[in-house]
Amino acid sequence: MPTRADQTIGTRARAPVSIHSAPLVLPVCAPPVEDGSVLVRGDRVLKVGPRTKIEAAYPDLTPVRWPGMIVPGLVDAHLRLDRTAFPPVFAHGVTAVGGVAADLDAASTLGEAGLGGVTYLETRCEDEARWEADGRDRLITAIGEVDHPGIIGIAAHSPDPMVMEDLAVLSRTFGLRLHVDLGRHPVGFLDEVGVLGPGCHVAISGPLDEADRKLLRIRGTAVAISSPFAADGLLDGENVIAFGTHLGGDPLAAARMLDRNPDLDRDPGRARLLVEAVTLGGARALGLAEGAGRLGCLGPGSRADFAVFAVKADERTAYTALLHEGPGRCVATIIGGRPHWRLDKTQDVETRRLA
Repeated sequence: MPTRADQTIGTRARAPVSIHSAPLVLPVCAPPVEDGSVLVRGDRVLKVGPRTKIEAAYPDLTPVRWPGMIVPGLVDAHLRLDRTAFPPVFAHGVTAVGGVAADLDAASTLGEAGLGGVTYLETRCEDEARWEADGRDRLITAIGEVDHPGIIGIAAHSPDPMVMEDLAVLSRTFGLRLHVDLGRHPVGFLDEVGVLGPGCHVAISGPLDEADRKLLRIRGTAVAISSPFAADGLLDGENVIAFGTHLGGDPLAAARMLDRNPDLDRDPGRARLLVEAVTLGGARALGLAEGAGRLGCLGPGSRADFAVFAVKADERTAYTALLHEGPGRCVATIIGGRPHWRLDKTQDVETRRLA
């Protein structure tokens, strides 16, 4: 293989380094940093810390100075994919989704949009006979034909228990994640057919009883809340929760609806739980919260996916301010270390919030 004259065999150019600074950085997995910076190399975070120290260590770099706060990219854990009408999720600070695709055309949406997350191929095979005839083979073929390099999973929505059981086996055999809308199946049924577990997350639009919440907890199955009516009993920190908008709304705005405390008596613990749900909780639901390139937090080795919100806060008020003032105030979204969306300079944040 030919090489450049100035390039040694076996080496490659190192990815460029950049610095993003803001009055506040909220890593989620670590305490907020006032006057902080995020140091990025390529698509990974190298370090989060005080701006003065990071900028002093790289005097030749010109930092990108952002207003407000830098936070991990939001994760929408339940989004119906539609290539013909893909919602502007970037404008809400969303960088990854759990997307449900009814066909291969819709499944290519995430790759084309540049989003991270998991694409779940939906399976609605009506009965075991059809599944055995060609349903299983069609699904296996589709898994290999999805036109993007991202992670593939299965949205298991068959009414037949034998098909559901086989889908659970397939997911374990191929190392695929599962996603189920609980409007289609009771929790007990899903447990009987072997679907529940840490490799699965469920979406709910109605409340769960204590027995169901406990079973999901025991199985290590995360819950994506897609309606404010579904949150009862899930805000005590016992279950892993995330948010799913279904149609591509603002996950942060959905989370804000669940903090019903009066303005003068806001619970910072509740605010933190809800902010974690739209970031780290979503990453946990998709199985992307650990290891190199992890999502939902900002720290060494995490993927450089983050959003900038024009919100003023300090270390003490970071979570409460983001939850209550953040919806509608995203000014930029960075995915893999690269700017992916930025608020039009001709339209200020206040105008956008009123639109």
